[in-house]
Parts: sequence; C-alpha cells; structure tokens
Amino acid sequence: MIINSVTDYIPDIVIPNEYFLVSCGITNEEIISKSGIKQRRHTRPDENTNSMAIEAVKKALIDLPFAINEIDLIIGATYTPYDTAGTLSHAVQKQFNICDAKCFTIDSACSSFVNAIEIVDCYFASKKASKALIVISEHNSAYSDGSDKNSCFLWGDGAAVVFITNQRYSAADIDIIDVNTTGLGHIGKSIDAVYVRPHNGGIRMPFGKDVFQNACKYMIRETEQILNKNDILLDQLKYFIPHQANARITDFVAKKLNLEPSRVLTNIEQFGNTGSASTPIVLSQNMGKYKQNDIIVISVFGGGYSSGAVLLKKL
Repeated sequence: MIINSVTDYIPDIVIPNEYFLVSCGITNEEIISKSGIKQRRHTRPDENTNSMAIEAVKKALIDLPFAINEIDLIIGATYTPYDTAGTLSHAVQKQFNICDAKCFTIDSACSSFVNAIEIVDCYFASKKASKALIVISEHNSAYSDGSDKNSCFLWGDGAAVVFITNQRYSAADIDIIDVNTTGLGHIGKSIDAVYVRPHNGGIRMPFGKDVFQNACKYMIRETEQILNKNDILLDQLKYFIPHQANARITDFVAKKLNLEPSRVLTNIEQFGNTGSASTPIVLSQNMGKYKQNDIIVISVFGGGYSSGAVLLKKL
C-alpha cells in the first residue's frame, strides 16, 4: 500500500494555558509540567468534526494525483463524532459526491487511524477496494469539560486525511511496509481509565497514571515488534511519530528506544492532544523533511485500551 497524499486541518482559535487558570484553577506552569503543552487549537462555533475533515480533503484536492470520485473506500476515524448516524465518512462522501464507495466510520479511541490503515489493507488484499480515503477528525473541545482539572487542558481539535492506493504516483509517495493493531481492553483500568460518555461529563481521564504507564509500555512494544518483524534495526529508524498524548509519555518512550530528539516528530506543545488525528497531522506537517528511503514508525495508544504501529518508507 502507498500513501499518495496526506493533508491536515488545524482550527484558527488558539487557547493558551492561561485560559485554564480561570476555568479550573490550574496554572501554566502546572500544565507544562504535567503535559508539555503550551497551547492548543479549538474550533469556531460553525465548525465540527465533519467540517474539519472536509477542509482537509479540500486541501488535498490541489495536488491529488487522481480524481476523487475514483475512491471506492472511505473510512472515518473519530471518537468525537458530530453525528453517529450520518457519520464522518458519509459527510465526506456527500460533500465530494463520491459515488459507489464503501463507507463507514470506526472508533478505537486514539488508535483509530492505525486501525483504519489495517482495514484498508484487508480490503485491498480481498480486492474489494483499490483506492481508499481515510478521514480522521477530533472535535475534543465539544466533549471536554473545562472544569475537569485532571485532563481538560490536554485536548485540541484537528483533522487529517490520507489517500492510499497500491500505485505510485509521485516522488512524494510513502510506502506502507506493515501495520499492526492490538486490542487491550483486558489490561489495567481499561474502559474506565479514559472515557467519553454522553450525559456523563464528556471526556474524562480519572486514571491518568494507568494511562501513562500502559501507553509507555505498549508504544515501545509496538515499535520494537514491527521493526523486528521486518528485520529493521532501531538505528535504521529515521523518524518516530508517537501519538501526541503527553510530552512526558513521548520523552519516556523515546529515551527507552534510545532515540535522539531530532528523530522524534511532535506537535503537542502547540496543538495539544488531537486524539486519533494527532499522528497523521504530524505526518502531514513534516512531509518536507522526509528523504528517499527514510524509515518512519507511527506508534499509538488509545483509551479503552488499544495500541498499534505503522511502518513506513519514503519512496
């Protein structure tokens, strides 16, 4: 599988850490100490999960190497939907009049993007699809409770889109060498550690320590396993893109993997935790850095729990 295009959309409204001193009494210094976040972006009142994804697709159309109506598989990925009936993927299908495409939306918390790639792989292998569009969008600010001192300061909004085929079109293409996901609902605090329950306080993270410990453990494990499976040494890894959950998690994982900071791509300081959209946003924002034959690993951990990794190579 080959990534032929990846673009992102970030809302305009900047929310600095000082905002949360008023809403829940937590200081700028505390937020930086806990998470490394200095600011995040929130949507305008007229924006939502679907509209952000649509804007990201519009950006992709400028250089998309084939007609968007050739897409035969659309997968949405979000845990913060605008609508649970007419889903994220259906909104994109309608907006761009993509006829005859298989169309659905999945949720595995912050692992959803990687799960979507694995599903695309299965559809391609069975020859039920040949051109796929993954739309990933999180409207965390619509679900976050500003009075929740445990986690309200973490969340940012954003979206990304990734077009995947089995055909190379340009020098910007990226090969998906391998992908893996793992369900972890049986470990730790699991479904109670992070939750998004309607009519029950929105996004909550009552067991942040458990999340931290398991995120570190499984992001390291997924990275090492996918490299080992493909006979690639850690020294050959050019860039590491971790889920942007918390700068402290990223720092711990990078240290355990012996990765110097220049090889770890992040944006959490400026954009906060953008959920399942975080890794494709980082992938998109750094497209100018990748050189031919660069090896890139995306590693994720989602509330619930779940984990996954994608092994990429710049063509």
